[in-house]
Amino acid sequence: MSDMEDNPFRAPESDLRVEGVLSGSREDLRSVAKYQRGIMICILIYLVAGILRLMVPREVQLPLLLGIVMIGLTGTALVFLLAQKIHGIGPAILLAILTLVPCVNLIVLFTLSSKATNILKANGIKVGFLGANPADISSL
Repeated sequence: MSDMEDNPFRAPESDLRVEGVLSGSREDLRSVAKYQRGIMICILIYLVAGILRLMVPREVQLPLLLGIVMIGLTGTALVFLLAQKIHGIGPAILLAILTLVPCVNLIVLFTLSSKATNILKANGIKVGFLGANPADISSL
């Protein structure tokens, strides 16, 4: 017998694999939930900032535009991290590059978020307007 089999303090191993995540691990499912929530928040901020940009005076538009660019870069990072968990490294790089293209970025964000929502629901996690509830994903 090995030392691992003799250790009574070792955490039990689970045979349960999660659906839709490349690794099949619960930890990666938690990551999918966190990244998807971040993407949903980025979409919301991006849309609100885009509407505000049309309403504010010219003096305020430049700082608002810089904020929009920062949200876009955050979305790009989250898309890469999420797509890597779901699709692998190659598609993750492609999707991250596509998020740098204006207007296409929203399509990528919505599509990937929708895919993550389906994965979370398939694994029994409730998903609301801004993604999964952090309390629900911490208990995974």
